[in-house]
Amino acid sequence: MDKNTEKPKSKGIYLLPNLVTTAALFSGFYGILAGINGQFEKAAIAVFIAMILDGLDGRVARWTNTQSPFGEQYDSLSDLVSFGLAPALIMYQWALISMRDVSPSWGKIGWMAAFIYVACAALRLARFNAQIDEVDKRFFIGLPSPASAGIVVGMIWMLHDLDVSGTAIQIPALIMIIGAGLLMVSPIKYNSFKDFDLKSKVPQIAILGIVLAFALIQVDPPKVLFAVFFVYALSGPFYWIRDRTNKK
Repeated sequence: MDKNTEKPKSKGIYLLPNLVTTAALFSGFYGILAGINGQFEKAAIAVFIAMILDGLDGRVARWTNTQSPFGEQYDSLSDLVSFGLAPALIMYQWALISMRDVSPSWGKIGWMAAFIYVACAALRLARFNAQIDEVDKRFFIGLPSPASAGIVVGMIWMLHDLDVSGTAIQIPALIMIIGAGLLMVSPIKYNSFKDFDLKSKVPQIAILGIVLAFALIQVDPPKVLFAVFFVYALSGPFYWIRDRTNKK
């Protein structure tokens, strides 16, 4: 056998990072099932767990030097389920499905709003993959799909915790899911925080702030998580308007 002949590359996949991605996919799928069964608190928590796992799989791949094109594509498909389909279907089951009780036409608006959100999530992920080597790593173009899912399911979890029925706030729910979807495909920039170095030194007050943040989440997770993602979602339009104003 010729020694210069290259050995064919292994067609296997790396187990550890893809196992984490699979766990994120499972969490999103479970969130859908819980939403269909009317267990909206469990559904929201499942989506938030998927967010944590989604943030881990890429870091695990980098730490273990197991990045691969397969992993990137698998992660995107997992994100579409966990942060596209899951929030849309949970919101539909919680509030938008009751719009059909008003009239058939109003009911169609409800499920179309849910579909618009899913389509925007798919477009957002496709654009991210296509532009991954072209854009400034410090910013996301459009609201990231996990953050968009955070404000949708965060709203559901918070109001469900306050015993507010989705049927009572059909219009706000409709505005929320369409708005979150459109922000994903908007040209507005959002800070990615990827330039934050965990190894760098920070003032002691920053550690205190982190401790307080964890304490607040423990006190009232639904309200705090919704507030965090909602403020982040508003930060993009705020800076966009500020930059446009300063240019005039």
